[in-house]
Amino acid sequence: MRKTGLTPRNKPEPADGGMTLAELARLLGGELCGEGGIRICRVSPLPEAGPDALGFAVDARHFPAARVSAAGALLVPGRIPDLDRPQIVVKNPYLALARALRIFFPEPELVPGISPSAVVSDSAILGVGVKIHPLVAVGAGAKIGAYSEIYPNSYVGPGVIIGEECRIYSRVSLREGTRIGNRVIIQDGAVIGSDGFGYVRDGEEYRKIPQVGIVEIEDEVEIGANVTVDRATLGRTIIRKGTKIDNLVQVGHNVEIGKNAIIVAQVALGGSCRIGDQAVLAGQVAVADHVEIGAGAQVGGQSGVLRDVPPGAKVSGTYAMPLSDWLRVQAILPKLPEMRNELREIRERLSRQEKEVGVRSPDGLKRGGRVCSPNRPKKIRSKMKTRGRGKP
Repeated sequence: MRKTGLTPRNKPEPADGGMTLAELARLLGGELCGEGGIRICRVSPLPEAGPDALGFAVDARHFPAARVSAAGALLVPGRIPDLDRPQIVVKNPYLALARALRIFFPEPELVPGISPSAVVSDSAILGVGVKIHPLVAVGAGAKIGAYSEIYPNSYVGPGVIIGEECRIYSRVSLREGTRIGNRVIIQDGAVIGSDGFGYVRDGEEYRKIPQVGIVEIEDEVEIGANVTVDRATLGRTIIRKGTKIDNLVQVGHNVEIGKNAIIVAQVALGGSCRIGDQAVLAGQVAVADHVEIGAGAQVGGQSGVLRDVPPGAKVSGTYAMPLSDWLRVQAILPKLPEMRNELREIRERLSRQEKEVGVRSPDGLKRGGRVCSPNRPKKIRSKMKTRGRGKP
């Protein structure tokens, strides 16, 4: 059966009758406030929760809904006062919610075997407990680790290495030489190891540069649906341990993404750029080739990054600038029409004043060998005018 990281002794397997709230609180590492004998059979959103359900209010914004919910018990980051239902108080409600969902929605048991419609090379090596679904193709010399599962219509190319406990969903293409670590999840439609975008101009034509490197994906990475990760021209395109990549992301050739980074949907990473550990790139960010984004940096949605971003920096905008500057710019933008009208009125008023004192141009007018600037107060300009004439 599929390994889950829980031993048979402590693996929670609620029966149809669910489990007591006290047992659930223990498994979640939370503090139980209230009656622990009620039975919980499911986890539900607050509006849909019933007396047998655990509802969740992950922050104070959800407390009003929690008060009127019919949930039998609540998962909360802090006790809600004057609530007439039991509560499980946890430090990290999202983490506790993830654990609760694993308990009440366990993964289906892995049934090893190779579908008769799959095509597996005689030289491929399959570990114990591997499941190969219908219409999968596994190339020569490929290796698939123990308890991994390849879903229908996927392609595992020659020399591909897949670690243990991986899930490769439908219509995934793992091109030749790709290396996948342990406990990696690749969602439907992803293409790993396609040719990088490399061409050289030859007169009026472009010649393809052979892309002879590989893609390496380390342990516990998740790749979203329809992501494309290009193989390196030489060497490796690498995604390091624990990184999570959302749907529809393009990773160019020779890119290196550090550990535990977050790459949100529709991000495009140019060739040979470097993304540091723990960095976060919001949706539709575009990073130019050879740019380095430092560890822990955060890039706001739809930003265009053309130069390096220091570690820990927060940037946003097109083109990306320090987040504090970008927020000020965004605050000003809606006021620009009003500011333009005010500026026009100021210029008209200044023009009338300048005519009254004989100034013919905003750039100033020479009088008596001196320049009379419109930026100077009227009294100062009058004195300059008098001194310029001189005394007999």
